[in-house]
Amino acid sequence: MDDHPHTMDFTGRVVLVTGGTRGLGAAIARAFLASGADVMVCGRGTPTALPSTGGREAAFRAADLRDPAAAADLVAATAERFGRLDVLVNNAGGSPDADAATVSPRFVEKVVALNLLAPFYTAQAANLVMREQPDGGNVINIGSVSAHTPQPGTAAYSAAKAGLLGLTRALALEWAPRVRVNHITAGLIRTENATALYGEDDGAAVADLVPMGRLAEPDDVARTCLWLACGLSSYVNGADLAVHGGGEIPARYTAARHPSPP
Repeated sequence: MDDHPHTMDFTGRVVLVTGGTRGLGAAIARAFLASGADVMVCGRGTPTALPSTGGREAAFRAADLRDPAAAADLVAATAERFGRLDVLVNNAGGSPDADAATVSPRFVEKVVALNLLAPFYTAQAANLVMREQPDGGNVINIGSVSAHTPQPGTAAYSAAKAGLLGLTRALALEWAPRVRVNHITAGLIRTENATALYGEDDGAAVADLVPMGRLAEPDDVARTCLWLACGLSSYVNGADLAVHGGGEIPARYTAARHPSPP
């Protein structure tokens, strides 16, 4: 789909990043802006500042993508404003921890709606635009290691993220060759709320469990999105690309090497 098949030049291309106003989503938006793309981001509330770089700024539209009509309106507004849509990055998601034994049905429904149904609705709408374009388009779903290795307190989130991975593979079968659909399994990422997620040491102890010795920076995932969206990856479809530094060193190995004191 790239005019420059052996580069990551997105000049003249249009990218929609859901949840693109902060954290990882904002880093993805900035990466595409820096590569020449026109970028639309969305969120449920208007941010104080929009992702920008090099004097270029993303456009914004408020949307709750759990509503299929809102997802369709967002895609239509993006295509109308910029005249096309080349890349959708389904980044919006997340969930607080909750005890599976006592969590409410309403909580479960909200988590599944945000992490699985919203990407489905938005991808459906994007495909309608992309499939009519001569060079098609790309959908990139931002997943989580929780889809593969759930942690306590994440039952609804892990199930939804596992569903997102399955959805990626199914859509890749149905929409190729015009529209490619891929998945990124993101690991532990250092964002502005790293302390809340990983402890008062800002993730230092957690980083020791990652083979690469550090948490991911948002740009690690953002650059992977650029690659998946450009012509360099033109035969990559239905892939699950792990961006997690090698995963986590198994607990049994850590326990054997560093036994607890008697």
